[in-house]
Amino acid sequence: MESVLQMLPLRISEQIAKLPDSIVAEIEEIRLRVSRKVEVASRGVPYFLPYIFTKNDADQFISKIANHSFYTMDEELKKGYITIRGGHRIGLAGKVILENGYVKAIRHLSSFNIRIAREKIGVAESYLPYIYEQKWKSTMIIGPPQTGKTTLLRDLARIISTGIKEKGIPPLKVGIVDERSEIAGCVNGTPQLHFGTRVDVLDACPKAEGMMMMIRSMSPDVLIVDEIGREEDSIAIMEAVNAGITLIMTTHGNTFSEIKKRPLLQQIIDQQVFGRFIELSRGNGPGTVSAIRDSIGNILTLKKGTAVYV
Repeated sequence: MESVLQMLPLRISEQIAKLPDSIVAEIEEIRLRVSRKVEVASRGVPYFLPYIFTKNDADQFISKIANHSFYTMDEELKKGYITIRGGHRIGLAGKVILENGYVKAIRHLSSFNIRIAREKIGVAESYLPYIYEQKWKSTMIIGPPQTGKTTLLRDLARIISTGIKEKGIPPLKVGIVDERSEIAGCVNGTPQLHFGTRVDVLDACPKAEGMMMMIRSMSPDVLIVDEIGREEDSIAIMEAVNAGITLIMTTHGNTFSEIKKRPLLQQIIDQQVFGRFIELSRGNGPGTVSAIRDSIGNILTLKKGTAVYV
């Protein structure tokens, strides 16, 4: 939060500091909308600060996130978000400028959504008995937005890269294809979060192309990507499987049954590419584990000591 608070107008930072520690510790988003109250979301609950975000505040905020050079933001503005120090991502909304039917830039920015990148070291360890048995099982993490998919993915990447000697888990080479700069939170190509020593990241690279680039040039043991769903992703997944690479990835959806109905994912599921499926929800807060399933969708009985949510 430190890097985020430093970029916010002082009066907004002061208002956030007045919130109870229990709320501040679990902040997921800070939404800034010109001429409206500042919104802070903590564990899915919105809190509105007694402060109206002004056009002047927006101009100052843009200047800070652009490091006083709006031109340097142009490429990132095409994507609708930028990543700042600490791995936090700022979503942007305003007037879209098109060129030949494609987004060229966003101007007159009026809304900002600061998504706080959280590292929860160790949250994946209680799930190791389900996804590691002498070797890592290809795993798909399923859940709607803000259910902790990326948090779990990050910790798995760290564990796989560093290994756990006392559990007989060796460190492996991990390739992360981070299309939206959200998993590793790279700034100028450098990950802002902790992943151990054997991780290579392709930042801001489309998943399908990135997976093939990793396979050809970086020889990963495990590939990690988020939010699969396009036809090209499915093709790249099959290429990776045929190359003997383990896959750990996320996809939007509420349940295994729901995603199995999608034509692009149905073929992958039917071929039992994934040995495990982890379903997340917000039932008991972000990261609630609804079920862990085997390769054909059968629910596994959770062992004693398994965390209820991440």
